[in-house]
Amino acid sequence: MSTYVVVGAGLTGAATAWQLARRGHEVTVLERTAPANAQGSSHGSARIFRYGYPDVFYAQLVVEARAEWSELERVAGEQLITPTGALDFGVERDPAGLARVFEQVGVEHELLTREEAASRWPGLAPDSDVLWHPGAGVIDAERSVLAMLAAAAADGARVEHGWPVHRVERAGAGLRVVAEDGRTVEAEHVVVAAGGWLPDLLGSLGLPEPLLAAFPPLTVREENAFHFRYRDDRPWPTFIHKSPAIQVYGLPGGRDAGFAGQKVAEYNGGRAIPSAAAQRGVVDEANRARVTAYVERMLPGLDPEPYAETTCLFTNTPTEDFVIDGADGVTIASPCSGHGAKFAPLLGRIVADAAGGERTPPEPFRLGGVR
Repeated sequence: MSTYVVVGAGLTGAATAWQLARRGHEVTVLERTAPANAQGSSHGSARIFRYGYPDVFYAQLVVEARAEWSELERVAGEQLITPTGALDFGVERDPAGLARVFEQVGVEHELLTREEAASRWPGLAPDSDVLWHPGAGVIDAERSVLAMLAAAAADGARVEHGWPVHRVERAGAGLRVVAEDGRTVEAEHVVVAAGGWLPDLLGSLGLPEPLLAAFPPLTVREENAFHFRYRDDRPWPTFIHKSPAIQVYGLPGGRDAGFAGQKVAEYNGGRAIPSAAAQRGVVDEANRARVTAYVERMLPGLDPEPYAETTCLFTNTPTEDFVIDGADGVTIASPCSGHGAKFAPLLGRIVADAAGGERTPPEPFRLGGVR
């Protein structure tokens, strides 16, 4: 068995720690503040689990990820994905194209006219045909992180809070992880799942120059999300709407906002920042105005005055593919481009395989890879 340090205790880091620990490895997780904290991308109770991808590669990965979620729920003894179903609509969302992908990967679905969808879900005013798939739901991100860390700890992993990593350096045949205050931990392998903090760390991980040169540029955004109250007690599905003017997603807000409404946000609508260190936690007023106007126009079943709001981080590659690659004992396992939460337990397995040299990651996740 080997020794591993996992940097970052968000969804990907926690999943990796769980997968490594259950294989019998010695695992230490280093988190700069606390697991699933609000300065990262894995906090709160509301992330979309959906199968709707325009290509078979990701849709098939969701099918595989669902099996991993079921195993995690069995181990944790709690439900982590609440079933809601999902709607996809908008000319640029291409519901018919998504339906063809679902047929290839075996996902239950139904293609509806806009009139049929508006009749079934009168709180929405779709502007195109609508794809419905009942297997979607809402992930409780925070509880999922804690469940995976608890499972990892049960298999011997150690989780350190308040441990901001400064650099990784060679230490004999292994590696030394150095904190900002000088503390150190040594291991044979290091996995870096730092999300929006990665831009500040990337040059301090001891990676070879050719690998760094192949690394895609990262765009970190401080996203905004708003909660709008339901006008009645009908249950709402998650949805994604993509038009030439705006791309919006929505989902039941869960305990984050008292189970009282729908969380609605513009995808990649927040301000770009150099890294997570530059976030302010302040909602952008122009973004609030755009989302509120959208709710008034497209979601008549919601009160268009947000009763709660928050910020979170998206860290995107240009293609929105993930990065799982590395060299010399260091594996990068981020960013997840704003859509990685649904894959978390599966990503943990893929990263654990890659870090241990057991199996290479899918080609789209490798630096310089193509799909």
